[in-house]
Amino acid sequence: MKKILFTLLAVLTFTGCNAQNNKTQMTNHKCLVVFFSHAGENYSVGNIQVGNTKIVADYISELTGADQFEIVTHKYDGMAYTPLTELAQEEARNDERPAFEGKLENLDQYDIIFIGGPIWWGTYPQVMFTFFDTYDLNGKILYPFTTHEGSGLGSCVSDLRKAYPKADVRKGFSIYGHEVRTNKAKVENWIKGLEL
Repeated sequence: MKKILFTLLAVLTFTGCNAQNNKTQMTNHKCLVVFFSHAGENYSVGNIQVGNTKIVADYISELTGADQFEIVTHKYDGMAYTPLTELAQEEARNDERPAFEGKLENLDQYDIIFIGGPIWWGTYPQVMFTFFDTYDLNGKILYPFTTHEGSGLGSCVSDLRKAYPKADVRKGFSIYGHEVRTNKAKVENWIKGLEL
């Protein structure tokens, strides 16, 4: 019986250390989460106060100690789902660059950057491309992530590689928007599996 308890205790101790391993590794790097998230009316989850991608960004920061920069635009505030999708499609068709608020300071201090957003018409929302045009992330390690309702990562990985040909764009992560509030474990498993 003592041997079984000792073995169980050893397994639990190892598991606990392993769960902290990536956070420890991440603290050896300066990490940042850059994201756009849309609150309000969303497909499958209804009218929400906090956007799906914001929740995932918060999980990543909690698990890695990463700072955050939220890409904020009020262009879509108060829009119902269908008109928003129509506007997003028009923006993508015209390759628009909507303005965003705020300024990212001290970008040079970050080694690893997580880049997240919802999937709008197969890729990140156009306001994120405004960010890509504004800030040079070449030379950084980039981890794309998305929230979606069936599109996965879309073309986000290839679009990031196109925007930053000299960045190290690594394996991305996608999660259904309707899962983010109840399935933090999926984000944890992704973070644990990252190559640093």
